[in-house]
Amino acid sequence: MSRSEEIIKIVSDAKKIEVNKLAELLDVSNVTIRKDLDKLEEKGIINRQHGFAVINNTDDINFRLAKNYDLKRKIALKAAENILDGDVVMIESGSTCALLAEELAFNRKNITLITNSVFIANYVRKSDAIKVILLGGEYQSNSQVNVGPLIKKVVDEFYVDKLFIGIDGFDEVRGFRSNDIDRSDTTHLMSAAAKEVIILTDASKFQQNGTVTEFSFSEISKIYTDRSISNKIKSFLTQNQIDVIIA
Repeated sequence: MSRSEEIIKIVSDAKKIEVNKLAELLDVSNVTIRKDLDKLEEKGIINRQHGFAVINNTDDINFRLAKNYDLKRKIALKAAENILDGDVVMIESGSTCALLAEELAFNRKNITLITNSVFIANYVRKSDAIKVILLGGEYQSNSQVNVGPLIKKVVDEFYVDKLFIGIDGFDEVRGFRSNDIDRSDTTHLMSAAAKEVIILTDASKFQQNGTVTEFSFSEISKIYTDRSISNKIKSFLTQNQIDVIIA
């Protein structure tokens, strides 16, 4: 685990911690820890408040990005292995999806990214190697994402091999779940423009549910997740013709 990942884990667990205490826990100087925090604050993962490092509102995408950051990054790196220079991909607005976009933006060439996520578009803004097409719609401030029927007017112009999405939960009867009906409907509109829909999620989401069903099992081709997924759930997904790839 890198020091940045350690910082994110510590601050995420504590919610708020003194910068001096953080430096002490990681056995580095205050100057070093402040430089690390500056980089994380620039990415929107951590805030600085009067000598403290603070995790954002739990409804904010920056908080979701910080939670299980190390696992999410491994999943994103694994998913990126099958994306080549020059590819066109569509990425929805999940936190692991943001890390995939970051990997493509800074470690691939000539990628075209189609997304409804204002957060992702901003997250990769410093890369000269990626072209971002931002789908317009009604703006949700917490998730920093565009949703609604206006998305369809633009997304109908595209067709891509892969759409990458996140999920909020899982149900063996009803399928993959979301906590936001507008985001769920928008992701479905985007899926019509993709050959296959691929889920990126840490395994904790398989222990959660959600407000609405987002996708049935037959609509998903692959899932990238981590090693803590149970054998029972992995077998269930495989039996439903979903390829489970472990990061």
